[in-house]
Amino acid sequence: MKQRKIMLKTVEDAKRFVAASMKCDFDVNVFYNRVIIDAKSLLGVMSLDLTKVLTVEYDGEDAEYEAFLDTVAASATAA
Repeated sequence: MKQRKIMLKTVEDAKRFVAASMKCDFDVNVFYNRVIIDAKSLLGVMSLDLTKVLTVEYDGEDAEYEAFLDTVAASATAA
């Protein structure tokens, strides 16, 4: 299981995140506090507090997806 910290600063970021997650052939989940959301659900992702650092958890390999996650990675100062 891999985990990454991300920030989705805009609705457009959230849409791109869900679109990228949907291309994965493995499960991708987003965590915030005790809430777990399927990252392939736009409605679910939009229900999260997008002003907070979110944790993405996945258990597959996809270089394109990981490169996308790098673009929305939470900086150390945002945490």
